[in-house]
Amino acid sequence: MNLGWFMMRRLFQALLTLLGVVTLVFILFNWVGGDPATVLAGKMASAEDIANVRHQLGLDRPWWEQYGLFLGQVVRGDYGTSWATHEQVSTIFLTRLGPSLTLLLPLLMLQTLCSIGIALLVAVWRGSWLDQGIRVASTVAMSISLLVYIIVGQYWLAYVWGWFPVKGWSDSTWVNLTQYAVLPILLGLMVSIAPSVRLYRSFLLEEIDQDFVRTARAKGLSEFRILWVHVLRNAAIPIVTDVLMGLPGLLTGAFLLERFFSIPGIGREIIMAVERSDFPLIKATTVYVALATLMANLLGDLLYRWLDPRVRLE
Repeated sequence: MNLGWFMMRRLFQALLTLLGVVTLVFILFNWVGGDPATVLAGKMASAEDIANVRHQLGLDRPWWEQYGLFLGQVVRGDYGTSWATHEQVSTIFLTRLGPSLTLLLPLLMLQTLCSIGIALLVAVWRGSWLDQGIRVASTVAMSISLLVYIIVGQYWLAYVWGWFPVKGWSDSTWVNLTQYAVLPILLGLMVSIAPSVRLYRSFLLEEIDQDFVRTARAKGLSEFRILWVHVLRNAAIPIVTDVLMGLPGLLTGAFLLERFFSIPGIGREIIMAVERSDFPLIKATTVYVALATLMANLLGDLLYRWLDPRVRLE
């Protein structure tokens, strides 16, 4: 299929999917989730106060008008003001997304590179004491909650030994990367590398046993070239899929890390929005994550074609 037609078709499918998500969000927040006017007016509000809030929010209009207003908000990217802080929701995302990306982009890149490197190592030496040791260590690491890592890391590495700041954030991206974000990234790696190593190891072992690898060895190619050019390239598609699945999470931040380390990111803001029943921010986050997921899937399809020309765009 022509690339242009494929892109048009996938974008049309993405728009239909996004419309379904928007419709579901509208139903959940307007009917299933209770009366937003009652939540916003407060527990001590009178019937008249609730009626006034309903009028201000447009909830006294027919449902199709309310749905049209919500669609307009999605198209414009304007979800109004936060019920809790009275800031524009778009402003909240613009100001809080930077700290989250400062934390999560290095974490995602380091996790991917380290996981691939360790997985290649244990795949080559499969069955050895190194392979068995890393598998056991990965299983143990996966069995421990991130909360335990945070508490132990903050107490020993930051408070007792003083290697890192206990918590905090600054206006300088460089200071944040070199000081405040180091310990959260380190703790995040301790949790995220373990499942990735086990997953990537299985992908690589499937390729190492293929006939084309034995043929490459028979031709006298070096083991380094076999691993990096033949094995890793053929195992790249499922690895890319796993990495792309984590991209939408960049928009929601790292809830526990941001909360415990006082990082003013979008993850901490979402937690507080849930606690305060801040519907505009929660709805915007849901739509943004859905849109990011659709874009990640489209990017994945294009990367598959680039990694393996045999993949057909259908």
